Amino acid sequence: MGVVDDLARAREAFERREWISAYSALADLDSETLDAEDLSRLATSAYLLGHRNDCVQALQRAHQASLEQGDPLGAARAAGRLAMVLIAAGETAVGGGWVRRCQRLLDDVEGDVVERGYLAIHLMYPHIGAGDYDAARDLAVQVADYGHRFADADLMAMGLMAQGRMEMYLGRVPEGLAMLDEAMVGVATGEVSPLVAGDVYCSLIEACQEVSDFGRAAEWTSALTAWVDDQPGLVPYTGQCAVHRGQILRVHGELAAALEELERAVERYLSAGTPAPAGLALKERGDILVIRGELDAAREAYERALALGGDPQPGLAMLWLAAGRTDTALTALRRLLADPLDAVHRSRLLPPAIDALVATGGLDEAAPLVEELDEIARSFGCAALRAWAAYAGGALRVARGDASGGLHQGRAALAAWQLLDAPYEASRCRVLIGRALGALGDPESAQVELATARQCFSELGAVPAEREVAALLSPSRPDGLTEREVEVLRLVASGRTNPEIAAVLFLSEKTVARHLSNIFVKVDVSSRTAAAAYAFEHRLV
Repeated sequence: MGVVDDLARAREAFERREWISAYSALADLDSETLDAEDLSRLATSAYLLGHRNDCVQALQRAHQASLEQGDPLGAARAAGRLAMVLIAAGETAVGGGWVRRCQRLLDDVEGDVVERGYLAIHLMYPHIGAGDYDAARDLAVQVADYGHRFADADLMAMGLMAQGRMEMYLGRVPEGLAMLDEAMVGVATGEVSPLVAGDVYCSLIEACQEVSDFGRAAEWTSALTAWVDDQPGLVPYTGQCAVHRGQILRVHGELAAALEELERAVERYLSAGTPAPAGLALKERGDILVIRGELDAAREAYERALALGGDPQPGLAMLWLAAGRTDTALTALRRLLADPLDAVHRSRLLPPAIDALVATGGLDEAAPLVEELDEIARSFGCAALRAWAAYAGGALRVARGDASGGLHQGRAALAAWQLLDAPYEASRCRVLIGRALGALGDPESAQVELATARQCFSELGAVPAEREVAALLSPSRPDGLTEREVEVLRLVASGRTNPEIAAVLFLSEKTVARHLSNIFVKVDVSSRTAAAAYAFEHRLV
């Protein structure tokens, strides 16, 4: 009776989600005493504890045991799970072989069975990779339908999650987000198995990050953290959990803590034998290091991300811009903008691209991107994206001399970022507001906004941004410009005419014209538009 008792205890530990006890008990038993279901339990426990090889071996044995018992559906289930584990670890060819084995087994089964729903998940992924979101959505609908008809909570959650994300990529973001929330119902009630629950959690949070829905991302990241902490020994989802915590900390301006979480994520991914996802964590680290002005460390993070198969853009382009490699940065951003991306992925590229173009004087090139970002923000309805769109529009307006319009949009963006508790972005808005106020002839109000921004940047450790504000607070006079010429140039950049400048500075129009002529000679320009561009390039406004 000893073996029977040990097996019963192992099964009870598994049902209680005590993975360490379940794994130890099942692994210690003679394999001949374990049926296919027990081998599946062993595989699940091993996977959740980070023992991927043991998981693969247990699933292979479960597959063989099912075949020997004349159970093709059990064999198909084991084959499908094997494919999932192997493909997630980057063994796509071997995993693909198991997908085909699963499909062949089901071809020999008559009637409709729930296992066909699990096969549909595998058939869906190639469509996602190819960007065929319509076909992927249709398969996701099938997955959810199988879950509904067979009362399978795992299939319901996976189908709704995939369908929601495909709806988002097809431009129906509010509808997609609603489906993601519905997918989480089964997870929150404990109906969904741990393997699927972890994947659904991480997929949901990733989707929220993609559309800048930071509020929803923060709520579910907190829930994921509690879910992970409630299962001692859990390994597979701890890396993702750390990434998501790092992303939320970065939004809230806790840059040092965010870097620690992201480094922790890298370590967990690498120790779990899944290096590919570590590329995302390294890319996120690079983005934060650029904000802090640690360009060498950022470059190293991006290079490591690239080596692991990650895409460091557009962060790498912004690093090049910060390092003074303007042409290289713009070339990369233009290449990225030329890619046929869906609106979700465009929404993450447009803000940095617009920043770079406005900062380098590419106002005409930035204008349609600002319009596109505004349209996407209105369609998605996510607060952070609307804030980015307002900031981008305000920056473009100020750069084009419409300081009043830029001030209005800058204040709207500031209010939105403050509600999201995003101090870095809020302080960038204050800089924009300060520049607009300066161009409108209100230097005292401008000084207040800029000083507040500088203090916040200093507290955050955002060194480059702090230096930029310091230059605005105590501007230098390049190319031999006098203080009065700088005042005239600022007003020209704000779109003022000579009579208007004369009125603001209490000068004659003839004197203003003379100053303007001297400015043109000193900075080597021949038009008011070029003079305004010079003023913005040299941070004089």
